[in-house]
Amino acid sequence: MTAPRRNRSRARLAVAVRRNATAWLFVGPATLIIVGLSIFPAAWSLLISQQRWNGITAPKHIGFRNYSALMADPEMYDAVRHTMVFTGIFVPVSILVGILLAVALNRRIKFLAFYRTCIFVPFVMSAAATGILANFVFDPRAGIINSALRMVGIPPQGFLEDPQQAMFVLCVVALWGALGFTVVVYLAALQDIPAELYEAAQIDGASRWQAFRSVTVPQLLPVTVFTSVWQTITALQLFDVVFTTTRGGPVGVTRTIVYFVYHQAFELADYGYGSAAALVLFLVTMLITIGMIVYARLKRIEAF
Repeated sequence: MTAPRRNRSRARLAVAVRRNATAWLFVGPATLIIVGLSIFPAAWSLLISQQRWNGITAPKHIGFRNYSALMADPEMYDAVRHTMVFTGIFVPVSILVGILLAVALNRRIKFLAFYRTCIFVPFVMSAAATGILANFVFDPRAGIINSALRMVGIPPQGFLEDPQQAMFVLCVVALWGALGFTVVVYLAALQDIPAELYEAAQIDGASRWQAFRSVTVPQLLPVTVFTSVWQTITALQLFDVVFTTTRGGPVGVTRTIVYFVYHQAFELADYGYGSAAALVLFLVTMLITIGMIVYARLKRIEAF
């Protein structure tokens, strides 16, 4: 290699090094903070999960006994069943209603901005406010809904205090707060569908329903996979609405897996047991997410 070529190579290498160093100078601190805040709690939880510790006395190392006890705990299986029931209702309903609302709000109608705002405002409200409002609405004695039912001659319902109704009411409250997300995502996706596809369907004589089924639904498939993953993770991590409404009751029928973790760690002061349950939940959530991502890749759905 001649001297001029070596000099040019060194100059290009120096420019690349300076460019990378500048980029890492900007993103390095934020990356360290984010990675640190993610890895440190996970490592700390793994350490605590192998201990018997009430937060006051000295912790005692017990290996993986917390995990073996967790696998034999009927309360944990009840919490898993409650979470699965909630997820089985919450995810499909949020996607189906989200698509229908997005299609309705994608049309040119009067007061469109008002309707969109009404749908999105509950999503940006804090879960505490949502829970407090739900308590007022579904209160068996002085709630708004029971007052309306009395006016039409229907006996008042127990809602959040009735073991047969509490989980379904909880789903309604959670859906009210989360629908804004799916609607906004589907609205953005609908506006990216080329108008030529609908024009071609119209030329072929397709009805509105046929155009929706043959054009809209396939075009929204990547977004549907993404929202399914997102809403599944949201459902598995349900806690705030439970905490502000039922606190796991009545008789434990709304105690989800995250509330079970909170109950063990902070109400019973068994931090090791609670950490073990939290890590199992983390692994299950990660496996479900990876499974859905792999499914999307195998089906060549560009959802991520």
